[in-house]
Amino acid sequence: MKKVTIKELRKYDKEICDIAKEKYGLDWFPIEYEILDYKEMLGAMAYTGLPTHYRHWSFGKSFERTATRYKLGMEGLPYEMIINSDPSIAYLMLENPMSIHLLTMAHCVGHSDFFKNNRMFRETDPQNILARFKSASKRVQKYIEDPNIGIEAVEMILDACHAIQYQVPRTPNIARDRLREMLDVAKRLKREKNDDLLLEEDSMKDYNLLAFIRKNARNLEDWQRDLMEMVERRAKYFIPQARTKIMNEGWAVTIHEKIMNDLKLGDEYHLGFLKTHNQVVRPIVGRVNPYHLGYTIFKKIEKEHGFEECKLVRETQDDESFIRKYLDEELCRELNLFSYSYSQRTTNYSIDDISDKEGWKSVRSALIKNVGLNSVPIVYVSGFNHRRGALGILK
Repeated sequence: MKKVTIKELRKYDKEICDIAKEKYGLDWFPIEYEILDYKEMLGAMAYTGLPTHYRHWSFGKSFERTATRYKLGMEGLPYEMIINSDPSIAYLMLENPMSIHLLTMAHCVGHSDFFKNNRMFRETDPQNILARFKSASKRVQKYIEDPNIGIEAVEMILDACHAIQYQVPRTPNIARDRLREMLDVAKRLKREKNDDLLLEEDSMKDYNLLAFIRKNARNLEDWQRDLMEMVERRAKYFIPQARTKIMNEGWAVTIHEKIMNDLKLGDEYHLGFLKTHNQVVRPIVGRVNPYHLGYTIFKKIEKEHGFEECKLVRETQDDESFIRKYLDEELCRELNLFSYSYSQRTTNYSIDDISDKEGWKSVRSALIKNVGLNSVPIVYVSGFNHRRGALGILK
C-alpha cells in the first residue's frame, strides 16, 4: 500500500473543496483534519468525537465494549468522524489507504455543509461548542477533586441526568420555558380555588424536564444545578444529529460520490473508492442502513427535481418530514421495506406489512415511528405543587 503523505492530502483537500464550492455551490464550515491511529479513533468514538468531553464512566464502558468487539472482528471502525463545530474537526484513521482518506474528506464536506445549512442545527452554537465542552469538562473535574463533593456524588447526578437527557424540546425555534406562565396560573388558581396543584392544560406543558427540575427542585446545590445544565446543553447539541441521521448521511454520501467522480482519479484510487462506497450504501438484511436509505431518497429527488431541489431539502427537512414526503410506494417497493413485530407470548417475529399497494403506507409509518428519537417517549410536566416544589402529573 502506497504511503500516505500530508502533502498529497493537502493537494486533494484543495481539489475537493474547489469542486464542492465551484461546481455544486456548497457552503460549509472550514474543516481541520486530525490523523488518529485506531486506538485513538476508539477513544474518539467513545467520547462522541468531542476531544473536550467531560468525564463519565459510560464513555469508558463504550470504549471497552467497542475495543473488544473490534479486536474480535465483530465490529469495524468508522471511515470518518466529524464534529459539528466552526471550524469542523474531522478525523482520519492512520491505517486507512489514500482512497478511503479521499472519500472521507469528500464525505466530511457533505456533513459540514449539512451542519451549517440544515434548520435543525441553528441553535447548536458551533462557533463556541468546543470551548463550552472544555469549560464543562474542567468544572466536572473540579467537582470530582473537591473533597466535599467527590466522584461518587458527581456521577450520581450525571447518571440521573443522562437517564432523562432527551426530555428537552426536540425542535428548534419554539418557546422553551413556560415556567413563568405556569407560576402565574398557579398563583391565580390558589387565589380562586385555594388549590396548590396546577391542573393540566395544554398551554402549561413544560417539555424541558431537566431545566424544570433544575430551576424548581429544592435543596439542590449550585454544583448540582451546574451539572444538570451541562447535560441539558449537551442534549440540545446532539438532538439535531439524532433527528437528521438518515438525511445527514444520505447527503454526505451523495456529495462524496459526486466529488470523487469529478476528481478523475486513476484506477489505483478510484477502484478502492468504488469498493468502499458500495460497502457504505449497501442494504443490510434485517434493519435499515441510514446511508443507503438517505442516499437512495436524495438520488430520487435529484432525478425528478434536480440537484437544487436536493439542496433545498437538506436545508429545510428532518428525517421524519424527509421520509414522509419523499418515500413513496414505488421507492418502498424498490427498497423491499417491510414492518415486523415480536411476540413475547410466542417468542417469534412476524411480518406485519409489506410494501404493496395496501401496506406501503403502514410500512412508512412504522419506519417514521422508529427514526431518530421517535422511539423515546416524551415526558413533560403538566402540573406541579409550587408551594412544596413537587411535580404533579407527568406523561
